[in-house]
Amino acid sequence: RGDQRQKMARTWLVMMAAVAVEGFGFQLGGPVSRSALLSSRPSCPQGVSTLRCAIPRAALPQAGTRSLAPAPKTALQASSSSSSSASKGFNIDFQLIAYFALWYLGNYYYNITNKLALKAAGGAAGFPLTIATLQLGVGCLYALFLWAAPDARKLPSTTKDDLVKIVPVAFCSAAAHSFSVFALSAGAVSFGQIVKAAEPAFAALLGVTLYQKKVSKGKWLCLIPVIGGVVLASVKELDFAWSALITACLANLFAAFKGQENQKLMTTPGIKDRLGNVGNQFAITMILSFLLSLPVMIVKEGAKWGEFCSIWQTNPIVSFNLIASGLWFYGYNELATMTIKKTNAVTQSVANTAKRVIVIIGVAIVLKESLDPIKLLGCAIGIGGVFLYSVI
Repeated sequence: RGDQRQKMARTWLVMMAAVAVEGFGFQLGGPVSRSALLSSRPSCPQGVSTLRCAIPRAALPQAGTRSLAPAPKTALQASSSSSSSASKGFNIDFQLIAYFALWYLGNYYYNITNKLALKAAGGAAGFPLTIATLQLGVGCLYALFLWAAPDARKLPSTTKDDLVKIVPVAFCSAAAHSFSVFALSAGAVSFGQIVKAAEPAFAALLGVTLYQKKVSKGKWLCLIPVIGGVVLASVKELDFAWSALITACLANLFAAFKGQENQKLMTTPGIKDRLGNVGNQFAITMILSFLLSLPVMIVKEGAKWGEFCSIWQTNPIVSFNLIASGLWFYGYNELATMTIKKTNAVTQSVANTAKRVIVIIGVAIVLKESLDPIKLLGCAIGIGGVFLYSVI
């Protein structure tokens, strides 16, 4: 267990380093500023061209000597095109690859640590809302640390009106997270992830009914395998619970609301400039989500806090995995946002599909959950439908 914790800690530090690099504003291979280029130009005597001054004297043709004839224009173009195509062929974005890898690892470890904390605290009958709320609280502490650290991340210049407009997004985010954590406490992680893969169905229905969005016939047809895959996986789920299915569906519903409200928020004039970057938007949303989750947690589980404090003090599995899951949750969500900014829609669809497959199978193996062939078939059909929905 100690080796596993050290491995998780090292992975989290690498992931946070990637987030910090983005926060500092560093860009690997970024463009050079014009002022830097001008400062690096040589100073030339008056009347001498800059180009002639920049070229070493030995490289210039001397008076009275015959200069070499220029190469044919077509040959130069062919050489230039071949060299440019070769450079494009070997242009690998290592930063993007690192984002993908850390995003996947963060999501993978979050699901494991979250399930371990929930199970050790009593499962669905224990403290799922308390754990969900405290996970947001851990993320808030890390966000405040980034703002307080020198030159780590610039504070946003948001107004009160901006914060009021962010509240609907934060409310939907808090509800989606709380229902998702409860679903994972009531059933298997793999089953919860399969149900959560059906989020596009909720987004389509919500967009058509409440937000006047149009959905093509092709997308509607793609929802058939999505829903069918979830039903097929549910039939052979050994750890099936109606509470897990219902709360996972509610998590999908609020996640769809969050996406629609976030699109409306981003149309507010000047809000992107006042937020500064995506990291600030995510941090503000998480802080508001935490504040909105507190009253619900107090009402539902406040009477059992004495028992929870006793578990926290005596059971290190709960305390360690709760803190770790909060850090993983913050880190992988921010890295997912960074990755989406650097990719197109098709790449995002492939990445999300691959992530779900890796998490479902990997977590099921680690936590020794059932992987019945019918369940795997339903998983494949459902996720395949999600992928088609995303690319059509």
